[in-house]
Amino acid sequence: MIAIRLALRNLIGAGLRTWLNVIVLSFAFVVIIWHKGLLDGWHNQARAETIRWETGGGQFWHEAYDPFDPFTLEESHAVLPEAMERLVSEGVLTPMLITQGTIYPSGRMLNILVRGIDPAQEIVAIPSGKLDTASDAIPALIGSSMAASSRLKKGDVVILRWRDSNGAFDAAEIEIAEVFRTAVPSVDGGQIWIPLERLRQMMLLPGEATLLVKGEEAALPAAIKGWVYKDLSSLLSELDDMIKTKTAGGSVLWAILLLLAMLAVFDTQVLSIFRRQKEIGTSIALGMTRMQVVGLFTVEGAMHSVLAAALGAVYGIPLLAFQAVRGLSFPVEGSDYGISLPDRIYPVYSLKLILTTVLIVFLMTTIVSYWPSRKIARMRPTDALRGKVQ
Repeated sequence: MIAIRLALRNLIGAGLRTWLNVIVLSFAFVVIIWHKGLLDGWHNQARAETIRWETGGGQFWHEAYDPFDPFTLEESHAVLPEAMERLVSEGVLTPMLITQGTIYPSGRMLNILVRGIDPAQEIVAIPSGKLDTASDAIPALIGSSMAASSRLKKGDVVILRWRDSNGAFDAAEIEIAEVFRTAVPSVDGGQIWIPLERLRQMMLLPGEATLLVKGEEAALPAAIKGWVYKDLSSLLSELDDMIKTKTAGGSVLWAILLLLAMLAVFDTQVLSIFRRQKEIGTSIALGMTRMQVVGLFTVEGAMHSVLAAALGAVYGIPLLAFQAVRGLSFPVEGSDYGISLPDRIYPVYSLKLILTTVLIVFLMTTIVSYWPSRKIARMRPTDALRGKVQ
């Protein structure tokens, strides 16, 4: 306790030199917590939106289905087994049928995926209820990104061409019943949603589906032959890997900030030891052991991080709290880059993140303070009193 009071007095007595180090360290504190909180917030929101719009609580895929290979769509569908049909009727599962198609907006040709969805489903957030309309044209839903690329809007009618299960081409008019906005590009870009039964009739595939989405709170059905269950960890693995990559890239920024702050503390300690050699010699001559003096200088260096944490809290807490409430908007849409990017990201600053950051900075500051202080253990009191450097 005496060493802490003495170290604090020495730091305050150092004046501007101390506060420059404290300001740099506090800046490192705030930036690291802000950046990591922003990534955590993005991750949480992207997962929640992907679950709400696309994955639900999990999915059953036809064993031949590969979302990265459109050529598998011709074979990746089958009649639903009786057990699945029962779960669909109970609202536990909702089936979807996927095929390739082509639309011709404004005389242009645009290849798309046509996805059939039950208008009465409530498992995913696709506004499928808008498809339950009476019209000569086939009602269809598109996302805002698809609307921008195709230059279609609500109420527009466009020709859709597809090939049925027998390989014959057919065409019909579709009417855009609604344009929805989502942060999940995998349900938006290059896709049109139409009623499931209508697509089954068009494809000559009565009662068939490509995949089924399970409700978030629904119990997991038993394994069914010909269908592969994909849990959330599998469906969200691509998103999780992207966030891990972003975190790894961000760690470079954190390392640079910490190195700059540690270099300032290290240089300050070296200068302090050089200028205070007579004080060190006097302390040893009066009975302090060399290790006690080393400990005093180490505590002085470590106190920089304590003061920095306090200063960072003064301006960091209001700033980070304001951003956590208001969020951070981006001038680009995630669908333009094929990633799930909400319009506004709300950072998440967990207690674990704050404590871990404080602990890491405190330990690093202590280490770089102890390193130059080891020289004191090799100093002779008589040389220190005369101001000689060993």
